[in-house]
Amino acid sequence: MPWNPEIYNQFKAIRYRPFFDLMALINNQNLRNCVDVGCGTGEQTSILSQKFESSHFTGIDASEEMLAESKQFKNERLKYRLSTIEAFADSASKWDLIFSNAALQWSDSHRFLFPKLISKLNKKGQFAVQMPFQKENALNMILHEMVIEKPFSDDLHGFIRHSPVLSLDDYAEIMFDNGLSDIKVSLNVYPIIAQNEMDLYNFISGSALIPYMELLDTKKQELFKSEFLKRINSRFSKYPSIYSFKRVLLYGVKS
Repeated sequence: MPWNPEIYNQFKAIRYRPFFDLMALINNQNLRNCVDVGCGTGEQTSILSQKFESSHFTGIDASEEMLAESKQFKNERLKYRLSTIEAFADSASKWDLIFSNAALQWSDSHRFLFPKLISKLNKKGQFAVQMPFQKENALNMILHEMVIEKPFSDDLHGFIRHSPVLSLDDYAEIMFDNGLSDIKVSLNVYPIIAQNEMDLYNFISGSALIPYMELLDTKKQELFKSEFLKRINSRFSKYPSIYSFKRVLLYGVKS
């Protein structure tokens, strides 16, 4: 069950709000060589390149399905390439801006990954990252409940993907210890107004649900979906309902 850009983009408006908030933290000084880590379809990378007109941008992503959509956004200052986040972190490249919107939560061991990424910044380089704070999001809590219970725990052969996202204090310390200044760390809430349980299911099905569904056959996927919808209705007692989706925003400048 690969990434599906069409499903992911159903919630484009809400997914773009934290992107614009993160972009607003970036200043235009010394921005020549910039990278968008986990660029998805590449549209947000294109928006970045349009705002910072003197900069060259590279968007990287590990999904061929997502990158297939990036062709429409290429220009003389913008290119895309296939790469995992881990391979990028281990490469010898240097950057004036490392930007990542809703991607690093898919990589483990942030205590090791983040210092690697920060070390790739040039002096005065900027580090701007946004991630969902999944441990406090209601849909992710439902997902965790289900995957540790039978029969789904058996169907998934015990697979559980724990969120690697650390506390805000942890990120502030990692950023400081690795030479960032002008540090900004915040937890923002981006409300989703759901008209029914399917709205909420569709939101998580385009992201956090993918690693689980790809391990199930079609029949078991339908059973999992049916149970998930029941639990959403148990958690959300009325519609329209507000879903408070939480995001961590991180920013700093290399000293």
